Amino acid sequence: KYLNFYYFSFFKMGGTQNGKTVANGRVKNGKTIELSTPVEECPKPAFYVFWLVQLNITMMLLGAMVATLLDNWGIVKTKRAKGDPRMKDFSPLGNSFDATYTDHIYRQSTDVVNRPISGVPGAIVRLKDRYTDDHGWTQNRLVFRYTGKETEVINLGSYNYLGFSHRSGVCADAATAYIDKYGINCGGSRQENGNHIVHKSVDRTLADYLRVEDAVVFPMGFATNSMNIPALVDKGSLILSDRLNHASLVTGCRLSGAHTMVFRHNDAKDCERKLRDALCGVSPKTGEKYNKVLIIIEGIYSMEGTIVDLPSFIAVKKKYNCYLFLDEAHSIGAVGPSGRGVAEYWGCNPKDIDIMMGTLTKSFASAGGYMGGAKKTIDYIRRYSAGTCYGVTMSPPLIAQVERAVLIMSGQDGTDIGRQKAISLLDNSRYFRKELRKRGFLVYGNNDSPVVPLMTFYITKVVEFSRRMLKHNIGVVAVGYPATPLLEARVRFCLSADHTKEHLDYILEALVQVGEETNTFYGTKIDE
Repeated sequence: KYLNFYYFSFFKMGGTQNGKTVANGRVKNGKTIELSTPVEECPKPAFYVFWLVQLNITMMLLGAMVATLLDNWGIVKTKRAKGDPRMKDFSPLGNSFDATYTDHIYRQSTDVVNRPISGVPGAIVRLKDRYTDDHGWTQNRLVFRYTGKETEVINLGSYNYLGFSHRSGVCADAATAYIDKYGINCGGSRQENGNHIVHKSVDRTLADYLRVEDAVVFPMGFATNSMNIPALVDKGSLILSDRLNHASLVTGCRLSGAHTMVFRHNDAKDCERKLRDALCGVSPKTGEKYNKVLIIIEGIYSMEGTIVDLPSFIAVKKKYNCYLFLDEAHSIGAVGPSGRGVAEYWGCNPKDIDIMMGTLTKSFASAGGYMGGAKKTIDYIRRYSAGTCYGVTMSPPLIAQVERAVLIMSGQDGTDIGRQKAISLLDNSRYFRKELRKRGFLVYGNNDSPVVPLMTFYITKVVEFSRRMLKHNIGVVAVGYPATPLLEARVRFCLSADHTKEHLDYILEALVQVGEETNTFYGTKIDE
């Protein structure tokens, strides 16, 4: 049922997309070997679960609204921030719902978010122990008091997919050498005196790794999307964006001024329907035909763990002569036999993707992002992007970290360390997901994705789940609104090549215990 990674030279992985089995294979001995993984990517719980969750959140919000009214009337005194009377003639910066939610629901769960670490975020990480005297009311750095102690926990929250986040080793040595040679700051933008020789070097390294003509790096992953999309499209353009695209992509779409249409998650057919309908009309912003169409998707979706159905979107792109923008923030390094992302995972030609974007903060344990593609496209971005014009450049030691990590993953360092990291990450992802499903948890995402969301649905449960896991010395990420829909809270695990089977077995044992205590077994036990 699971493709053995060691035979990747012969086969291409299959998977499931939108609840349907996708079978793919390469020809071996004159025969096409079909591979499939019959697991739905976003399974649904029992029909009554969403009703109960909706009732739960409704009661919580009603209680929060009553508490706000009592506070406003002076009947009950709280530490809730009051509006400055001098600001009454100004437009509010937020809205009443968000304020009520933050004051009375989010506030009580602040102990499970923004946990400060005090060491390298590897498979094991140290957390600074803290507590609050007022249930999170003050909501600033003084809200928590530190005990002066630290706790070592198994780290399931960091984006350290390939295990490059270490303070020693070849990557750290390369970064140290770059500090000695070039310092830590280039002091300008790419269009000014900040265009250093190391930036040209890393551009070329990434382009070769991605198997595209050219690439350009930026010092911040979020800005790589938000500052570059406006350079690619304008108000006369049409953007087709996945419903679950990251906030950086949404920000870039809004800043561009282009007309944006949203299609169902990872559904190329719905994308095609929306595109076909839009092309029958004109732009609502210019009254003319669209000057270009840009389809924006992600490689791995960070809250669902789904892997994009890339071949289908490439087919739509070619059929309608559109441009395709692929965000590989979570997939570059994390999938594919040499970590080259979803194009390698599906066996697609990278040249069929017009813009290959990714971050350097996750698999490569550095900072920043990149854009890759045809040379004329990247040259255009270098000239017209706000990121290259107004943003300072990446620090040399960060570039050294990226270059060394890429050399290892591509095998150009003369070792098989990169291949072993990819194998370890894939094995961990498949094993952990399989064992979670066997125990009755409801898990989203593709079997080969290192992002593993375990659904709790209730906000109250996800908060308590995180607290109880910490008692087992396991650090997890509790995710709720607004990062997810109000009724779909979840615990998100980010697996690493550094996690051992002993780590995962201990985590699974603790998950079963906490799952029983919080009653979060919403899946059907599957013996895969």
